[in-house]
Amino acid sequence: MKPIYLDNNATTQVAPEVLEEILPYLSTFYGNPSSMHTFGGNVGKKIKEARAKTADLLGAQPEEIVFTACGTESDSTAVWAALRSYPAKRHVITSKVEHPAVKNLAEYLSRNGYRVTFVPVDKLGRLDVEYLYHHLNDDTAIVSLMWANNETGIIFPVEEIAAEVRRRGAVFHTDAVQAVGKVPVNLGESVIDMLSLSGHKLHAPKGVGALYIRKGTKFAPFLLGGHQEHGRRGGTENVAGIIGLGKAAELAGERLEEENTRVRALRDRLEETLVQRIPNAIINGDRDHRLPNTTSIAFEFVEGEAILLLLDEYKICASSGSACTSGSLEPSHVLRAMDVPFTAAHGSIRFSLSTYNTDAEIDLVIEKMPQVIERLRKMSPFWAEKAAANVCQIN
Repeated sequence: MKPIYLDNNATTQVAPEVLEEILPYLSTFYGNPSSMHTFGGNVGKKIKEARAKTADLLGAQPEEIVFTACGTESDSTAVWAALRSYPAKRHVITSKVEHPAVKNLAEYLSRNGYRVTFVPVDKLGRLDVEYLYHHLNDDTAIVSLMWANNETGIIFPVEEIAAEVRRRGAVFHTDAVQAVGKVPVNLGESVIDMLSLSGHKLHAPKGVGALYIRKGTKFAPFLLGGHQEHGRRGGTENVAGIIGLGKAAELAGERLEEENTRVRALRDRLEETLVQRIPNAIINGDRDHRLPNTTSIAFEFVEGEAILLLLDEYKICASSGSACTSGSLEPSHVLRAMDVPFTAAHGSIRFSLSTYNTDAEIDLVIEKMPQVIERLRKMSPFWAEKAAANVCQIN
């Protein structure tokens, strides 16, 4: 049976159109894009085309796009570029719910001579913007915030924050890995200085990403080497990956409306039905300001890992949080920052959809999920204790 894949915030399938686009550049057209001969030069033209398509999706200019190996490299490049461009400034601001790509870097910086402010969120996962502004000062080199949270889908007001950060003289970077291709992005109408994206989150291959650098932004390269990417990122280009990212960006622009209509409707039906049918099921986060494809649902008094194992018996793929933190027995740092109760945080499951999901798949998840939770709760001493307490209250 074909898997029912609802873990698209972890990674996405490579779109058939993308695969078709890249295959010739893994076989027939293998020239180095930096070569002087026509055979390599034609490959270089294809990279130029991919750069333009990526820029179009972002409302940016092609020369503002630097191709990287992944979202993590883009994030690190942005942060280190700001710190090296403004060496006298020793303060960094980020949030408590960032992806490990930024969170772990910020913690490293805090142990190595930088002051780092971690901005809190409320119980709905919304950023405390006033707290951020209060801590923004002349020593702040960079503010780095995710556009949308990878676990809950909550969207931060990054464009508004970028304007204030710029007014106060700091650099603003956003990790938009989860947002690009799911919500409209128009960098030509914003003052965001740098933005990260990752190909495998929007149906391109793994191993390719991009960093947007607004014209005029001071920038120090992270990888020094050859002249590639106009000297901003050394190393021979991942030709097939870049071409795939360009095609995926083109498709994402065409499918943006579907993401925000049909996919959103599938997500809403899934979560609303599960909450109705399963006792003590709670949606984590702000339901009004989030990605159209993502829902995080807490099923109290059961373990998320156990839920995933039973779902896997039906070939249903979901997640208990970020794929980059899987394997940890600790509750998600995102849910902890939101003060989600321990009994709910451990049983939280993320479903993240794509345009490839169907009504029939959602129907099957709706059918199987109540059975899975009921089976696990029969084995849960915490659920038995709660049930006994409820009986006593009724009596």
